[in-house]
This record gives sequence, C-alpha cells and structure tokens, in this order.
Amino acid sequence: MSGLPISESSVFTPHQSGHLPPVQQFAQQQSPYHAATYGSVPVTPVNAFAPPLPPLNTSASQSPAGDSRTYTPDGERAKPKQKRNKPTLSCEECVERKTKCDRGRPGCLACIKRQSTCKYTHVANLIADASQKDGGADRQRHMVKPPPAKIRKLTGSFDGSSSSPSSASGIKQVRTDLFSKFHHRSPRETSVGFGSPFLQSQVPFSKQTPSNIFGIGSSHPFTNYWTCQGGLPEVLAVLPSKQQADILIAKYFECVAPVYPFLHRRTFYVAYERFWQLPEKERETADADLIALHFALYAMGTQFMQFPAYDAKSSSAEFLASAANQALRIYSYLNRSSLRALGAQILLCYFLMNDNHASDAYAWSGIIVRQAYALRLHRDPDIILPNISPVEKHTRRRFWQAILHQDTFLTVLLKLPPTATHSDVSIDSLANETEAEAQDSTRYTGSSARIENLMSISVIAPPQEVPKQPEPHILPHQRITEDVDKADVLYVKSLWRLALKVQENLCSPVSLSIPIAKNPRAKTTLVNSFREIWKNAPSFLTTSDYETLRQMAQNSGRAVRQNLFFTSNYYHCLMIIQAFEDAETGVELNFRGALEAAHEAIWTYFKLNDFFGGDAGVWWVFQHRAFEEAVSAISAVDFLTIANVDILAHHDRSSCNPPGE
Repeated sequence: MSGLPISESSVFTPHQSGHLPPVQQFAQQQSPYHAATYGSVPVTPVNAFAPPLPPLNTSASQSPAGDSRTYTPDGERAKPKQKRNKPTLSCEECVERKTKCDRGRPGCLACIKRQSTCKYTHVANLIADASQKDGGADRQRHMVKPPPAKIRKLTGSFDGSSSSPSSASGIKQVRTDLFSKFHHRSPRETSVGFGSPFLQSQVPFSKQTPSNIFGIGSSHPFTNYWTCQGGLPEVLAVLPSKQQADILIAKYFECVAPVYPFLHRRTFYVAYERFWQLPEKERETADADLIALHFALYAMGTQFMQFPAYDAKSSSAEFLASAANQALRIYSYLNRSSLRALGAQILLCYFLMNDNHASDAYAWSGIIVRQAYALRLHRDPDIILPNISPVEKHTRRRFWQAILHQDTFLTVLLKLPPTATHSDVSIDSLANETEAEAQDSTRYTGSSARIENLMSISVIAPPQEVPKQPEPHILPHQRITEDVDKADVLYVKSLWRLALKVQENLCSPVSLSIPIAKNPRAKTTLVNSFREIWKNAPSFLTTSDYETLRQMAQNSGRAVRQNLFFTSNYYHCLMIIQAFEDAETGVELNFRGALEAAHEAIWTYFKLNDFFGGDAGVWWVFQHRAFEEAVSAISAVDFLTIANVDILAHHDRSSCNPPGE
C-alpha cells in the first residue's frame, strides 16, 4: 500500500547464486517473484517468440568467495529488496486473542460480544477514515447494485396460504414467513395463452389474459361523462356552487393539507377567489390546469365529508375526480405541464389510492416524477433559477418534497423500486412560508420577480398599463400563523429525512430481493440510524401519550395529524428492518423489536380513527400499513407461542430425568 512506512527487510530472499548457471542467475535478478522457484529446475521460456537473451557478463554477476550479497551484471552491489510493512487493521484485542475481527467501528462484533474494550492503532484508524471518504455511501447512494449470485429461496405466497406450524418443527417456517411473505413477495403469476408462433395468422382467435398488477382496481379509475367536442365549458358546467366549493376547500385544508403541505395557501386562495369573481362566460377562458387543480381539491375534500351512505360519497368524489382528469386532458398534461397541473396530479394520485385504485395510482405517480424532472423540480432553485421570487423557490421545494414523499412511501408499500431518487435540493434550504412572503414583493400577483433588460422595447417605450384587479379580501382561514408555519417546516424536514433513508435502505434492496443488512452489525447500525431520525425530530411529532394527543386534537388537529402520519411511517419502516432475517449471513429476526414497532404503528391507526371521526378509513396508505403490521405482529406472536410451548415441553421432559442425566 502506497504511502506506508517500508522496512529494510526483503520481500523475496534471493538464493546465493554463486554456483547457478548464467541463465538462471539472470532470471533470478530480473524477476524476484520467480527466484524462489529457480534452482536445479531447468528454465522454460514463457514466450517462444520472445527475442533472445542478451549476452551476460558472468564474472561480474558472481559474488566473491564468502560474500553472500548479490551483485549486478556490471559488478555493482545490488540494493537489498525492501519488504512492505503491512499494517494491522484488526483491533488490538482480537490481535492479542488471535480471533477473527470484522474491523467494525466504534467496536467490532467480537469485542461487543465479549464486552471488552475495542481499540485500534492510529494507522488502522487513518486507513479506515480514508476508505470511507473514497468509497463512502454518498458515492453509491443512488447506484443500483446487482443482486447476489445466490439469492435465498423465498417461501410464503402473496395470499398467505402457507400452512401454519403445529409443532416445534414449524418454527423455522414461521421465522421465514414473517419477513418473506410480506416483504419479498413475488407478483402473482398470470396464465397467458399462446398459440402457434405465427400469432399474426390467428389474430381473431388469439386472446391474452390481462394482468391485474396489485389485485385491486380492475376498472377504469375515471368514469367518462364527457363528449369529444365539449371542451372546458363542458367541465365548467358541473362546477359546484361557490358555497359548496368553499366547504370542500376548507375540508381539504383541514384534513389533507396538514399531512401534505405543498400548496402555498395564500397564492392558491388569491387565484381561487379571483376565479369565482369572474362572470360565468369569462370563466371559460381560464387556464385548464387551474380548473383541474380546483376539481382535484374538491374530490379530495369530498372523500372526508360525512355522507348518509358510502355509495353517495364515493360516486360524488369520483365524479369530481373525473372532471379534474378531463380538465387535465384538455390542458394536454402529457406533453406539457405546470405546477398547478402537477399539483392536481399529486392529489389525484392520493385520490386513486383512497378509491382502491392502487395500480392506477402507481402508474400515475410515474408520470408525476417524470414531469417533475422535466420541470427541473429536482434541482435547487438557487442554482438553476436564482432570479425567481422567494415564494416560487419555496413552492418548488415543497412540490419536490411532496413528490419524493409520495413516491417513496408508495413504493415501500408495494415493494417496488423508487423513482424520485436524483436531486440536489437541500433539506436545510426549505424556508418558512411567512418568511418567503415577507421577502417577495410579487407574492400576491401570481407573477415572478425578473431582472429586466434595460435595452428592451418594453423599457424604452413602455406599453400602456392595464388596470390591475383589486386584490380579494383576505380572510383568517386563507393564511396560516407563524407558529403553524414553523411547525410545518419542521414536519416536512423530518419526513424528508425519513424518506431519503427509506429510499436508500429499504425501497431499493427490497425491490431487488437484496438483503437489507449484510451482517448483524449492519442491521444494528441501520436500526440506530432510524432511531437517530426519531431522536432529532421535534417533540410534537414524537409524542405518543394517548391523553396528551387527545387534548392536542381538540385544540389543534393539524399537529396531531402530522404526529400520527410521521409516527406511522417511522414505525412501519422500523418494523420491516427488525423483521428482516438472513440465515446465510447470520442476521437474526428481532421478534421483540418487530413486535414493539408493529404495536406502535397499529396504535397510530386507531388514534387517527378515534380523534378525527374515521379519517383512518379514508387513507389507503394507513390501512395498508396497518394490515402489514398486524400480520407481522400475529406471526411474531405465533412464533413466540410455539417457541414457549417447545421450551415448556423440553423443560417437562428434562424434569423427569434422574439427576445427573
């Protein structure tokens, strides 16, 4: 290794070649790697086409009598070969005990087991620090790694039809099913009928069975109520009244915005009020992406409204979502986009999940991520758009965080690879909404601050100014307080950090059937890194006492909703890590840790249902997580029950044996 101290001893000790043939002496001096193999063995040329050896001065290459030193063919004394001083990278305790050391830091696994002090030499610490800098996690954070050559055979099926063990022999099956059944399941195989290889000749008779990706949502998500020539006026014809729209928007900002606060409330309400102030005929000239955003908010708000019957609520919400989709089609959202169109798609993706169309939501989320990349939302606006207004920078960062969060926690539920993985937007760059408004002189006009060209015709001959529309009257519910704004930023940053950790350590490995942890120490380190995120989160997000949260929900439901969503996501991911096991690498399943994490995660589901009158029944992500957590908890309890029965049976048998046996 270059840069290390070198000793004076030689790596290869040459033979005392005073009586060797000249050809062997030359080979010995030219190639020390082969010197030990030469002696009385004849030398065989490596390459038959190599040029002949040059003439040798044999008298100069032989050493004087009684001199063991080696000389060159020119008669000069050769310098002694120096041996590389290989440093000791293992800890001092393992070196002294002559045991295998995994060289982990701050302590190796062997020292942890024997509870001894783990200490490394100064050179070993320097080499470890250099290797971490050169090949650290930052370089390979977004690299897709190939799966190992041997992937352990997975048991269990998607439908959970594996037989439950009835004796101690079934313990191993439960241990395998606990993780593999719900975190490494394979898609259902679908039977596809194939005829002869010449399918073109059998087109009228060939039929292939379509594959339902996740087993739900087999129908088209949006019912078609629209004609080809209706256009935007046809969509505007089904607008709710202003009073109904205000109720649905208020319900959205009460139930959805606290959990996914990506819309700038003040900017939205300005555009919203101006739209409703327009005469009915002039509304037809409005932007289609604005209409799509309005209908998406109406659809989400309807899902949280109380209706006498579920079918009435479902049909009303689906109708409004269909109108939002039609407005996006009129806007031609597949070949152009805007922040308003992107916001409508983000909300419709959650709507589809809540409406039992997870397959369509996953396909839609792929379009959202690609359009976000096209709009360069993954780039920090201070780098690529330094001249836009502070509110625009704030909005772009919030939109990217919402897309990143949606993509990450949807893929971790579906066991699929994440897509929103490439970004240079810094978490710490996220500012408060009120601070951005205070720095932005154009915050309420909908325009952006631009550096104007002083030689442009608009400056030399300024056009006649168009009278501006009066700004709508600001109501208390159309703005947020500074305290709520600061809490939102803390919530977004905590969720952002959790999403990045989940992307790298859960989504990508699980989607490729790669082990989450390659050894027991790596699993412990991963668990500690997740707990560090929980430790650094603000206290209002980590409070778990039921009575405290109930009182908070009566005063401020926003903070409690954020608490429950952050807690549910965190403990669900922690449960997946604790439930992971790999017999080949010695990674054991932590039943106690998995059971405790599953309990805390399920408890948040019931808290949400108790505090907010059934909101947990609307959020598909909450229901799906609670189902996985319940199954994992039941599997853990089953294993512990079987294990206890086996231990008790063994204890009973041993108690009947005579002493000493």
